[in-house]
Amino acid sequence: MIPTAAKVGVEGLREHADRIDVRSPSEFAIDHIPGAINLPVLDDSERAEVGTIHAQQSGFAAKRYGASIVARNIANILATHCRDKPREWAPLVYCWRGGKRSGSLAHVLKEIGWRAVQLEGGYQTYRRHVVSSLETLPAKFEFVVVCGLTGSGKSRLLRAIGDAGAQVLDLELLANHRGSLLGDHPVEPQPSQKAFDTGVVAALEAFDPSRPVFVESESRKVGTVQLGNALLGAMRGATCVRLRTPQPLRVTMLKEDYEHFLSDPEALCDRLSRLVELHGRKIIEVSAAKVSKGAAVRLKKLPLLRILSQMSRKRQRISSRYVNALPVSLQIDRIWRVGR
Repeated sequence: MIPTAAKVGVEGLREHADRIDVRSPSEFAIDHIPGAINLPVLDDSERAEVGTIHAQQSGFAAKRYGASIVARNIANILATHCRDKPREWAPLVYCWRGGKRSGSLAHVLKEIGWRAVQLEGGYQTYRRHVVSSLETLPAKFEFVVVCGLTGSGKSRLLRAIGDAGAQVLDLELLANHRGSLLGDHPVEPQPSQKAFDTGVVAALEAFDPSRPVFVESESRKVGTVQLGNALLGAMRGATCVRLRTPQPLRVTMLKEDYEHFLSDPEALCDRLSRLVELHGRKIIEVSAAKVSKGAAVRLKKLPLLRILSQMSRKRQRISSRYVNALPVSLQIDRIWRVGR
C-alpha cells in the first residue's frame, strides 16, 4: 500500500505555520487560511480544460490529462518554492475539500522526506470553523466601543492604543473601508465576505479573553461586507466611550482621509446624490454645487460636514449605551500624528 501524508484537523493549524493552498488563484483570492501561500497544482485555465474534457470525453480522459498537468506543476513547485527547504520542514497542504489536489502534492513532499500533512476536509472544513467561531467567539470578550463623529479620529486613536499594546479589533482595516458612504478605498477593492469573516476570526483568536478589546462603532454593514450577529450584539451591549474632537482638527483629518474625493468632484457628487432621500434634495444640491466649484477645500463651511455628522450620529446609536457614553477629550493632535 502506498503511504499517504498524515491528515490533521483545524486544531492542528497552530503547529503548521507554513501553509500551502493548492487551489486555483481565483479560489485563493476569494478566501484562504491566514498565512497560506498559493501554489496551485491546477490554475484556473487548466481546471477549465480538465472540466471540458470530463464533459466532452470521459472521467478517465480528464484524470489522465489532469494528472500530467499536476505532475508538471508539482515539479515546478519542487524546483522553486521547495528547493531550499530543510529536512524538518513540515508544511500543511490543503485544497477545496482535502482531496486529490492537496493529496498529490502532500504525497510527493512526504515521499521526499518532509513532514507534510494534509488538512482534513480542506478549505470547506476551515470555512465551517470560521462560521461557527463567528457565533461563539465574541461572547468571550469584553469590548470597549469607541464612538464619535466622522473625522473625529477614532481610527487614529485605535491605531495609537494598539501600538501601545492594547487589543484592537480594527474592522475598517479588515474591511478596507472607512465605514461610511464615502469610505471605500480609491484603489484597492474590499475583500469578499468570506475573507472578511476569516480576518475577524483570526484577529479574535489571537486575543487574550482576560483583556478588553477596543473596537470602533460600526453599523451592520461596512461597505459591502457585514458583521456577524454575535459580534454586532456584543458591540451594542458593550461599554461605550465617545471621542470629542475640535472642529478645525476634525476638518483637517476629513480632508486628509477623503483627499481622493477632493481631487475628483464628480465622484463625490455621485456619492452625495445617493443621500437625497435621507437628507433632502436641497441640502444635497447645495453641497454638490459647492463641491463642483472647488469649495470642498473649505469643508467646514459646507453642508457636507453636517451630512457626515448626521450619518455618523445615526451609526453610533447602534450601541444601547451611546447616550450614556463616557465623553473623552484627548490631545488628539498628538494621537493624530502617532496614529497616521
